[in-house]
Amino acid sequence: MFKPIAACIGLRYTRAKRRNSFISFISLASMLGIALGVAVLITVLSVMNGFNYEIKSRLFSMANQVTVSRFDGYLYDWQTLSKEVNKSPNVVASAPLVRAQGMLSQSGITAPVMITGVLPREEMAVSDLASNLQQGSFESLTPKSYHIIIGEGLAAALGVGVGDKVVLLTPQASASPLGVMPRFKQFTISGIFFVDGNAVLNQGAAFINLHDAQLLYQMDDAVSALRLRVSDLYVAPAVAEALQNTLPVDYMISDWTQEYGDYFQAIKMEKTMIFLILVLIVAVATFNLVSTLVMVVNDKQADIAILRTFGATPRMIMNIFIVQGAIVGFVGTFLGLIGGILLALNASAVVNFLQTILHRKFISSSMYFIDYLPSRLLWTDVWQICSIALVLSLLATLYPAWQASRTQPAEALRYE
Repeated sequence: MFKPIAACIGLRYTRAKRRNSFISFISLASMLGIALGVAVLITVLSVMNGFNYEIKSRLFSMANQVTVSRFDGYLYDWQTLSKEVNKSPNVVASAPLVRAQGMLSQSGITAPVMITGVLPREEMAVSDLASNLQQGSFESLTPKSYHIIIGEGLAAALGVGVGDKVVLLTPQASASPLGVMPRFKQFTISGIFFVDGNAVLNQGAAFINLHDAQLLYQMDDAVSALRLRVSDLYVAPAVAEALQNTLPVDYMISDWTQEYGDYFQAIKMEKTMIFLILVLIVAVATFNLVSTLVMVVNDKQADIAILRTFGATPRMIMNIFIVQGAIVGFVGTFLGLIGGILLALNASAVVNFLQTILHRKFISSSMYFIDYLPSRLLWTDVWQICSIALVLSLLATLYPAWQASRTQPAEALRYE
């Protein structure tokens, strides 16, 4: 079978003889270094993707992606506005809400709380509150039932459970024979929710029916805002900007980036910096090929001179050593690809095994959002990493190959 002469000789040079086994050892070290760098880079980026995904899914399961409100805090005729905004591109659903501060009291224990009045059917289309219920039913929030759903942390602080009574005090005042008194109403706990990794909601949020909230906070038929759900979390800023340009100037549009944007920018920057640092590790391993190939060139001076006398061109000589270096880079990248994918797909199992062997907890939910090591393998990251490793390997071969092409046969064979 026909083989290009440069590829044939380059493949032959990768199999070291006994007298130049040290060069072969350096080539093997370079290959393993590339493999280790690629595997670590794939694994670390997959773990960071996993953390990013888990935090995003937990943090935004009940957060406001896009909110439409007015500067005076009262949004009238929200049904018409809801139909209008639902026609906007990337808007999946909308739901009204009444949001106000309050104080829950039970048996002398009080706790501040953010009250949100919702319509259960509409709310299920824009948030995952119903799926986070540990006890009770979301449909229990019917008008004039004065039922309330609270977080697990708040329930523990008040020492209450489903079916117990609590008193909600509001900042609104009402006149009485005893003077001006805060408005209060007794509610029955009909559900308890828990959002993993979101202590703010678990300890300081409560949900009641929208009509009960309007009556309690004296809002008539108005609501505080419309909550929108978009098709993709990262198009929320564009959706907010489009609505701001469409709706009248007295409407105020906000999105999740105004509250959590700095946090996710920090995660993105951290991922970028780790990527650059680990790429430098891969670069160090690939540029070990430079010293390896330089020694090969010096060792093969006589062979190069003989090939030149047989008519080999400088380009052919360059191709020989480029092939040799490319083989080392390709095999190292391939081994790193296989190892990185296996580690990324089994990162949680590996960490759990190490925790069992060492009897030590590496990841705790008290410090992180989760108590396990998540991993989310993205093929775009894999292709980028492998491409960078291969390109760096090829770049590392250029100088030694160019040096080999400049070999003068007469000088190389003078002392042979």
